[in-house]
This record gives sequence, C-alpha cells and structure tokens, in this order.
Amino acid sequence: MPSSVPTFDELIASCTRSAVHLEMRDSYAVDYEEGPFAEWREGFRHDPADRASWWRPWLDLIEETVSRGVVVRRARIVSEPVSDYTRFLHDGTFTNVAAGEQVRWLPRRRASDIALPGNDFWLFDEQWVHWNHFTGDGSWVDEEITNDPGAAKLCAEAFEAVWTRAVPHDQYEIR
Repeated sequence: MPSSVPTFDELIASCTRSAVHLEMRDSYAVDYEEGPFAEWREGFRHDPADRASWWRPWLDLIEETVSRGVVVRRARIVSEPVSDYTRFLHDGTFTNVAAGEQVRWLPRRRASDIALPGNDFWLFDEQWVHWNHFTGDGSWVDEEITNDPGAAKLCAEAFEAVWTRAVPHDQYEIR
C-alpha cells in the first residue's frame, strides 16, 4: 500500500473506467424529525423538471465523472417488504439516474448465496476499495480505504454477482 492513501474525492476524481457502489443496509442515519427523509414523509417529492433543487453537489460530481467516460453503477440490496427509508431512496433515485448513474435493486432473499463483504463499499477501477462503517442505527462512523488486491477482488466479484441478479431501477417495483 502506498504511504499516502487517497481520499474518496481523490479516488472518484482520478478513476478512469468504473466506480461501483454496493449498499446493503435498509436505512442510513434516519432523522424522523427534520431533513430530507422527514420532508419526504410529509409529502415532499422532487420535481423532475427542477434539476437545480436536487441533491447537490453530489449529482454534479456524478455528472462530471460520467462525462469523463467513467461508468458509475450503484446496487442496493434491500429487504422486502421494504422499509420506509428504502421507499424514500427509491422515490428519489431518478435523480441519480438523471445524473448518469446506473442503479439496480436486489431483494435480499435473492442474495443469500452471494459472498458479500461485511460493509458497504465503493470500488474504483477495480483497484481501490472505500469501505463505509456505520453504527447499528445507520449513522456513519468512519471510512477505510485500501488497495489490497484481495479486498478489491472480493468487492468486484460481489458487486458483479449482485448486479447480474438485480433489477434495473425503472423496472423495480416496491414491495
């Protein structure tokens, strides 16, 4: 491993071929009182025609990354029936797709025989793994970044196995 580990921002800025993200939790740091999830529960929905109101600067970063020719894919393993938080994610995912991400959903029961890493991750150019560590309630704790070939291979194989079975966003029906 190099003496200087790149940051997430450096990894996404320097990747040249692919950036894949596997999400395996049914909720992430849910704030029921305020913020985007609370607003969604109260009836707010993003307006497809009002791109300026979407999740910025994240979507700008994805658009820029895709414009460089990088394929950005996100797969979500979800329990069914889905949680309200998953409904919230599904409802807003059209913004990710509009920015250039390819997104698929895999019901957890269809992932039982896939060897999966213990944590959500990003994998950049099949070389650098960015692990995300969360508490039991979904609050982000910290990150870990490695270019360990074994970890990268595990993540690449897991992601591809999930991706192959998963349903494209526009075809996934919330249950």
